[in-house]
Amino acid sequence: MLEATEVLEHFQWKNGGEVAEYIEAHREEIADELADTLNWILLMSHDLGIDIVEAQARKIASSNAKYPVEKSRGKSTKYTDL
Repeated sequence: MLEATEVLEHFQWKNGGEVAEYIEAHREEIADELADTLNWILLMSHDLGIDIVEAQARKIASSNAKYPVEKSRGKSTKYTDL
């Protein structure tokens, strides 16, 4: 959780234009924080006996069912209200 927060700190309070400029100037630092986050995800999934690739595929399929593209594209509506 802490590592993910460190990723988000790079983008907090920035608008679209600021984000693009910031990424160019801080790409390596952002990459390091993403790598830290991924390391923890991989360690936890291993220790918990979770196939993270399978879990990701299952989650994508579930999200696709909840948020069909033809109904949800460009909307922030909750899936129960689509």
